[in-house]
Amino acid sequence: MRVEAVELRRCQLPLREVFRTSYGVERTRDVLLVRVRTDVGDGWGECGAPAAPGYTDETVEVAHRALRDRLVPALGGHDVHLDGLDAVLDGSCDTPMARAALELALIDALLRAGNQSVAHWLGATRTRVPAGIALGVEATIDDSLARVAGAVDAGYRRVKLKIEPGRDVAVLDAVRAAFPDLALQADANGAYRGDDIEHLRAIDAARLQCIEQPFPADDLAAHAALARAIATPVCLDESIRSSSDAARAIDMAACSVVNVKAARVGGLLEARRLHDACVEREVPVWCGGMLDTGIARAANVALAALPGFTIPGDVSGSDRWFDVELTQPLRLDDDGCIRVPNGVGIGVDVDGDAIESCTESSEVLPVSPRRS
Repeated sequence: MRVEAVELRRCQLPLREVFRTSYGVERTRDVLLVRVRTDVGDGWGECGAPAAPGYTDETVEVAHRALRDRLVPALGGHDVHLDGLDAVLDGSCDTPMARAALELALIDALLRAGNQSVAHWLGATRTRVPAGIALGVEATIDDSLARVAGAVDAGYRRVKLKIEPGRDVAVLDAVRAAFPDLALQADANGAYRGDDIEHLRAIDAARLQCIEQPFPADDLAAHAALARAIATPVCLDESIRSSSDAARAIDMAACSVVNVKAARVGGLLEARRLHDACVEREVPVWCGGMLDTGIARAANVALAALPGFTIPGDVSGSDRWFDVELTQPLRLDDDGCIRVPNGVGIGVDVDGDAIESCTESSEVLPVSPRRS
């Protein structure tokens, strides 16, 4: 396959609800979409980078510049194949979310041309995956209880609550009392420090599936100390940017669960390697998301169908965040599962009219032809 041009689109999508984490408050998603135009057809990808630094230093502006100035020009002179994507995209590890977006667009185009689904190509072993939902920090415990009740009524198999100092143990205890059998997780997004370990001992009473990323990404020692101090499994997210990161964290007992986000680790190829590394070490994984539209969400659902994903992840329905859907919808079945998309490419068709309706800007970058 030869890439002829790459289109970068910036879309503004208001969130259906205000989403608060320890990093801040989000009301609108600035979505960067990547469309590759090739000699065998088009493909779409989506960048998970946030508008402001916090979860990562790679903002949507940083990712946009990386694609425009470095990653897209590097495609010139290459014939692109599925088994050669790492070589084509080499050198982009400092902007993994930009890389992941371009990788997904290339995979989509290649698989569509080959009449194959991303689920089949990844090695999915299931046709349906249990869906979980992430809920933000709320102003009061009653507000949190109401949000959890709504998620349970909607059929979600697992609920993850964002927590931060001052809004943690009491909320989790209240939710557990109201929903004694609910699969419940907590996500701190690095809001705590090492001297909070004694306080965090109290979360054991909530019987969580895991506590996710309690400390900053670079503090594996604190995570290992917490893992020794509590019965609740410790899960890592921001700390894991590659399969080698996961291996190191697991080997030093800093975690016993891993959140796999394709956007965070540079794309589906590394996400699959990360999954394999955890399976080899008998560490369960689950699939995380980044306030995704249906483009990235469809790929995430396919990823979550791999055998090592034994915990329901953040693969909620495609109407979770936005009123405007950019692809065929992904919906929860009555039993709280989502069907793995089985169409060609990312598995779902992209709605060009919907994308056009929310596009704020667009630029087409020609790709230099193959060198003779």
